[in-house]
Parts: sequence; structure tokens; C-alpha cells
Amino acid sequence: MLHMRSIWNGVISFGLVRIPVKLVNATESHAVPFREIHTEDGGRIRHRKFCELEDREVTPQEISRGYEEADGTIIPITDEDLTHLPIPTARTIEIVTFVPEDSIDPLQMSAAYYLAAGRAPAARPYTLLREALKRGNRVAIAKFALRGRERLGMLRVVGDAIALHGLLWPDEVRAPEGIAPAADVTLHDKELDLADDLVDALSGAGLEDLRDEYREAVEQVVAAKISGEALPEVPEPERGVEVLDLTTALERSVRALRGEPEEAATGRSPRRGTSRSSPKETGGRKSTSTAEKKTPPSARKPTSRTSRTEQRTTAKSTAKDTAGKTSAEKSPAKAKKTAASRKRSA
Repeated sequence: MLHMRSIWNGVISFGLVRIPVKLVNATESHAVPFREIHTEDGGRIRHRKFCELEDREVTPQEISRGYEEADGTIIPITDEDLTHLPIPTARTIEIVTFVPEDSIDPLQMSAAYYLAAGRAPAARPYTLLREALKRGNRVAIAKFALRGRERLGMLRVVGDAIALHGLLWPDEVRAPEGIAPAADVTLHDKELDLADDLVDALSGAGLEDLRDEYREAVEQVVAAKISGEALPEVPEPERGVEVLDLTTALERSVRALRGEPEEAATGRSPRRGTSRSSPKETGGRKSTSTAEKKTPPSARKPTSRTSRTEQRTTAKSTAKDTAGKTSAEKSPAKAKKTAASRKRSA
């Protein structure tokens, strides 16, 4: 509490019970702060407040509030005037009802605050209200005034503290008319089952595991500018992203989150997206292996006209040699046969 500055002091009205409390912010912004500068010379741009009548800059201590009438007349309204508001919520968080927490539409929720016990005597009634909220599993709906207007709030237990969530009034929340798709959409059971699988696969991380990557990237750029180093490189956008049908996109998303290989069997019918690309890959592999099996040009038989002529010449000479050998082998036999026939004639 020492590092949390209260922005409002008052009491919680719980029936006839009064609980002195201090209101402190429950959230803080970690956005990288930037200043406005003059583009030409880098000079700091400051917004100064001037009085229109005196045409001079005024200090914050000289500034108050006023109400402008229709004719432009300004009626001063001081802090003392606002202490006389004829409503009980001027300095009071007035609990008006208790409801189940799930009955509050998150669209109504706005800023969040912590309610700290104001003084030592407030510890007992503060603890009593906290335990009553816990035992009833309910939240308290209250009215309170802050920054010049009456607001609606929800009190709930956060750890050992009571938190106050500012709520929009019901008529400040717009109805979602014309937002949903106008066309009638029919979903298949397979798509719904895959959507359930995807939801389950994405349900492992908690909010504490998330971080503001945009802020971290901005800090890297600022650090590089300060040190004079090169600015971080922007990642290349994905190119040639395949357009997938809904079922294929769901299947691939579930597999990726589960760490399964792309072609892992899931017991489902082959996806159209995969069946389109697979033949190309298979065909590519076949053509590659066929190319590897082909005889290199240097080892192929000569196909030029000269080579073919040489082949024919070689073949003819070989045939002549073979015929000559055959004739030479057959000549003695023919001579013997002729001699034998001559003897029979004699």
C-alpha cells in the first residue's frame, strides 16, 4: 500500500454498516512512453494552457471547472459546490444489490480499483464484507461518484482484498445488431469436432504465460537508436501461403499444436489439400530417380551418321571373315566327297 496512491476516499455503505476505504488503481500501463517533438529540429512540443481573456499562460493552481450554458456563459463550479450534491453517493460506495458474478456481462466492465481499509477500525467490517461475498459466491453491485459523475460498480473478492470494477450503465452498452454474418451457415459435425480438438490443444497456456511482444519490439528499436546500432530487421512476410479449406486448416492446426508430423495418420480421410500436392511431390521423386538410372551421354552408343557407317563396315568385314572361315572349313569335306564319287564311277 505504500507505493499505491489513493485517488478517492470515502466509505462503503453496507446496510447500516459503514466501512471507511481508500480507492487505488488496480492496474498500470507498461506502454513505452513517447513525447511529441518538432520533426525539423527535434525540439520538445509542449501543450500550454492560456487564458483567453488575459492571453497568458496559467498554472494548474489557477485552473478550476465551470459549466457552459447554451448562450456560452460559463458558471464556475468549485470543489466546495460539489460537496453539496444531494445524493448519498458523493463520498459513498452504496451497495444496492447482490447478484451472481456470471450475471454481469463483461462488456459492462471498465476500470478496476482496489478498496483498502481506511483506518484501523475499518478492518473488522471490511473483513466481514469480504467473507460475506465469499460465502455467498456473489458480487455486490454499488453506486459511487467519481470524477464528476455517478457510476455503477461491482465489488468482488480478489485474494484477501475487495476489488471494485467500474461498470457501464446498461444503456451504455450497444446491442450487437447487424454484426453477425447475414448468410445462413451450416457447419458439419467433422468441422465442429476438429474445432473442439483445436480448442483443447490451445488450452494449455495460461494468462501468466503471455507477454506484450509489441512493447518488447518497441524497446529493442529504442535501445538500438540509443546505442547507435543497426535497427532490428523486420521478418519477411510469408509468401505463397496456401489457401486451405476450413476442414484442412483445422486438421493442420491441431497437428501442429500437438507436434504431430504433417503426414501422420489420424484415421480420417485424406485431405483434399494434401491430395493435390502429393502427386506432384511423388511425380518429382519418380522423375528424379528415373533420371538417375538413365545412362550418361558419354556412356551411350554413338548415334552419329559416321558412327553408324563405321558399325556397318565393321559388321560386313566380320561377316566376310566368318564366311571365309566357314568355306575353308567346308572345302576338305567337299574334296573327299568328290573323290569318293569318282571311285564309284570307275
